[in-house]
Amino acid sequence: MNTQTLAPTKTALPPGPAGLGFDRLRALSRDYLGPLRQWHAQYGDVVRQRFVHLVDYSFLHPDHIREVLVASHDQLIRWERGTEVFASAHGHSVLVAEGADWQRQRQMLQPAFAPRRVESFVPRMVEAAREGLQRWQGLAEFNFESAMTQVTMEVIMRALFSRGDEQQGRAIAAAVHDLGVEAMQEFYWPVSAPLWMPWKARKRRALQLLKRFIEAEVDHRLARNETGEDPGASTDLLGLMLAAQDAQGQGFDAHALRDECMTTFLAGHETTAAALTWWGWCMASHPEEQRRVADEVQAVLGERTPTAADLPLLPRLARSFKESLRLYPPAAALFSRRTTAPVQVAGYTLPAGSMVRITPALTQRDPRWFLEPEAFRPDRFDPTAGHPEIPRGAWLPFGAGPRVCLGSHFALTEMSVVAALLLQRYELQALPGRRAPQPRLDITLRPDLPLHLGLKRR
Repeated sequence: MNTQTLAPTKTALPPGPAGLGFDRLRALSRDYLGPLRQWHAQYGDVVRQRFVHLVDYSFLHPDHIREVLVASHDQLIRWERGTEVFASAHGHSVLVAEGADWQRQRQMLQPAFAPRRVESFVPRMVEAAREGLQRWQGLAEFNFESAMTQVTMEVIMRALFSRGDEQQGRAIAAAVHDLGVEAMQEFYWPVSAPLWMPWKARKRRALQLLKRFIEAEVDHRLARNETGEDPGASTDLLGLMLAAQDAQGQGFDAHALRDECMTTFLAGHETTAAALTWWGWCMASHPEEQRRVADEVQAVLGERTPTAADLPLLPRLARSFKESLRLYPPAAALFSRRTTAPVQVAGYTLPAGSMVRITPALTQRDPRWFLEPEAFRPDRFDPTAGHPEIPRGAWLPFGAGPRVCLGSHFALTEMSVVAALLLQRYELQALPGRRAPQPRLDITLRPDLPLHLGLKRR
């Protein structure tokens, strides 16, 4: 990789490919990470290029990433075309909102995802995971990716609505997958075709199913709340959203509640399912590390189920997550930003209207920050293991800055509960004759083929 530091003048431009970029847009639509990896290898930490009428800057270095996401946060908004695509499902939720609206919504939602509050959801996570484990009994091999999607779907249903539904969850999981595939393709078109167009049937069906489900849950809770018959008040996420108020004492109206529930539901299971899927592959393909993690789980838990107090006592398990998230971050590419005023990054001046691109999947495999970057080495996150200090901004599977993922603690807690219960009972095994899964980005990073693993009772 070209790692020479440029010393630009005020008029200097970063290096990058020439032309209007039609061919490069096609390449990104087919394999988003591959072309970006090639451009950074050729041009260095900062790549500037044009995509038709947009000037795009891609940053790889951790220092530059923090300049973008932290220091320049107030001069950036999320790329409007991206938010337009997401808004078809998420409405005007915290994922899509900007400025004062985003700040208000974020502040109102923050208490529901505070560490103490997340701890209260651990029994629901345990319940959903144990039911999943029971369904796997007697299997010698199974679709691990599908199983993780089902478990995380059950967890978020119980955390958000105080109930689960396995059959409904399967249909919803398929709809979520379809939306991700469709959204990834829509990013490369300037406008979206109306949903009534024949070729939009896949997205239309997925949106209809998800919106009916969310609206029915919210409307049912609102009706019960009016009569004082809300058993989920203050105990599930929807109850906490109903009780949330802004600085003026105003809460979410019914429309806003539906939008926030949709985002919590979609983000609350899809990325965690992807993270657990890749963690399972890392465990199965590294049996010695799996044995060490399982031994730690056994030493701490024995045969009992985990509690919130147990999770800090499982540091090797936590490091295995950090390393699998480094190699396979579900949010492999962060939501592109656009500058609203001139911004200084890496010594360059980015004019107002510039596109800004951050790709954790590339930064997190940079050999400057991670020894043997392609290897699965959880001990690199052990301060006593001798790995060089990892710079801030080099590991960012949940983003960074004010827009860092609101549910990161929820996701890591859920992953720890599911993984601990799984390793208490089973050993995950790579199946002979099957090729290693290849990452494919459809909003979240998933294996290109469904991941099947062997299952051996401990």
